[in-house]
Amino acid sequence: MRVFVTGATGFIGSAVVRELLEAGHQVLGLARSDTAAAALTAVGAEAHRGSLDDPDRLHEGAAAADGVIHLAFNHDFSDYVANGKLDLGAVEALGAALEGTGKPLVVTSGTLMLTMMAPGRLGTEEIVPDPGLEAPRIASESAAMALAARGVRASVVRLSPTVHGEGDKGFVPSLIGIARETGVSAFVGDGSNRWPAVHRLDAAHLFRLALEAAPAGSILHGAAEEGVPLRDIAELIGRRLKLPVAGITTEDASRHFGFLAAAVSLDNPTSSALTRKLLGWRPEHPALVPDLEAGHYFND
Repeated sequence: MRVFVTGATGFIGSAVVRELLEAGHQVLGLARSDTAAAALTAVGAEAHRGSLDDPDRLHEGAAAADGVIHLAFNHDFSDYVANGKLDLGAVEALGAALEGTGKPLVVTSGTLMLTMMAPGRLGTEEIVPDPGLEAPRIASESAAMALAARGVRASVVRLSPTVHGEGDKGFVPSLIGIARETGVSAFVGDGSNRWPAVHRLDAAHLFRLALEAAPAGSILHGAAEEGVPLRDIAELIGRRLKLPVAGITTEDASRHFGFLAAAVSLDNPTSSALTRKLLGWRPEHPALVPDLEAGHYFND
């Protein structure tokens, strides 16, 4: 297939592009800059200039492809609601280009939303968005599911909050940075709350499988591990940085963790059993703790 990929030069997107090319697909990657365009052409992909706030260019890229993987998202937490609306607009623009074609559209979401939709329960792929819940990723999921009824083979991949591997700039590096700045590697409460995790290369493989084979309306979980206790992560960080490890109260979490306070307090156990059964996905790369033990997260 000729596949249009948004977020094609990002941490996950670059792995997806490589996965697609190695499987024999052609890639048309969304590029916001000359640097991004050059990175795409260097690996054998084609660049399509544009951005998430340009729906016409998104529509053109999707219309020129046999399928779409939508990975781009603005993770600026200072205006997360606006960024969610931007993402929804992108899903709608991509979907409009594919409507009635039966072509695949894979939309990226996150498992953390399950703490809103199914608090206190193991999150499964059978938990569907409630349109009444107002959250950025939920709106995009609902839009993707609606496209599945309009002739688009739309599916959603909910990624773990910890997509890890070399080059990660997400939650775990932020926790390491906070520990360095404060002199303490902390967790909230007793630290028993859990985050699911997946290696970026296993996530990339899942996106390819979804593109190639996921039925319309599929919800898939990119969770190689159901849940790693936050205390385990904090203790490993403390050990590697030779810093004390401590539990802090919910009231002190905002002061210590800043924008990460809410996420660090969430319990997000997530199953991927149905995803594995449906697509034959078998994660094979290192789990989170061994990946952290490898040391590359702590190289200055």
